Amino acid sequence: MRFADLLRTTVLLSAGAATALAAACVVGTANDPGSSVAVQAAAWWFVAAVVGTYLGREASATPPIARALAEARAATTLPEERPWPTVLNRLWALLVATAAAGGLAFAAPQVPGIAAGFAIIWALSWRAQDRAVVAVEERDGVMFFVERTSPVAPIKLVRMPALRREVPEL
Repeated sequence: MRFADLLRTTVLLSAGAATALAAACVVGTANDPGSSVAVQAAAWWFVAAVVGTYLGREASATPPIARALAEARAATTLPEERPWPTVLNRLWALLVATAAAGGLAFAAPQVPGIAAGFAIIWALSWRAQDRAVVAVEERDGVMFFVERTSPVAPIKLVRMPALRREVPEL
């Protein structure tokens, strides 16, 4: 799976997790009309959106992504295309945290409300990382693919030769 595609998938799944957790929080508070949990959660989501937007404002790659790109090993053959196993392998923690927080919606609706805020921060702060990776790919004439590793090991990338894009200077 291409690394830029994994980053896009991460942002989309994080935004989807935030939406599902927010809905679980609202549904969990529906049984208690006098509760202010939903209002407090909405305020937290607004703060999370501001924080995530601030953290994701730069179009450059974050240091961990830049390090992974720099440490990518060169290869001449395409790695095995396994998008869903790669997504599950790299994003299992997001899926487990979303299921665990969502499962507590009726017992403690503030838990999915808080978790939704963190998913909002994650999605908004990572929203430009795929464009930074694509810019490096176009500049260097390479493509980065995710190498198969353990789910708890740091991500490893493979660098493949690709077409280089020449942009004329103005």
